[in-house]
Amino acid sequence: MIETKQVDSFRFLDGITKKLVKTWIGLETQRELPWTPLSKPLDECTVALVSSAGLALNTDQPFDQEGERQNPWWGDPSFRVLPRMTKADDLKLYHLHISPHLVEQDINTFFPLQHLLELEYCGEIGRAAANHYSYMGYILQPELLLEKSVPCIIQNMKRDEVDVVLLVPG
Repeated sequence: MIETKQVDSFRFLDGITKKLVKTWIGLETQRELPWTPLSKPLDECTVALVSSAGLALNTDQPFDQEGERQNPWWGDPSFRVLPRMTKADDLKLYHLHISPHLVEQDINTFFPLQHLLELEYCGEIGRAAANHYSYMGYILQPELLLEKSVPCIIQNMKRDEVDVVLLVPG
């Protein structure tokens, strides 16, 4: 007999936030998820990472944490470009909803670039993209993110001939 486990998606939310999020989910209209099958084998594809952990290069402008402090329901809608040769020491976390200790322990938790490069080396994927991206998750008013940042990210990915995007939640 196969044992099954129930995943508690709300485990780390306080009681009021948990009730609010469950209510919002209940109000969502069901819609078909878009699905695009790969047009070529994965070992020929260029793969990019998109992290919602609010990571930026040490040399980049930080994400706006003051706005997040003033309104914990708000998140900076901008994004940062993380080149394929980015190392853990090159990055800083700018997200008040994520413990910096998790990033310090293992950057691959929120930005598994090293693992992606290993998949490239082993021939499992064609190559890791030239650039990867990060934005702040937990944005409950995503209009600016969707209207400005996402189209720029898509344009950059098209330029880099990205075939597959791996979304890494933060």
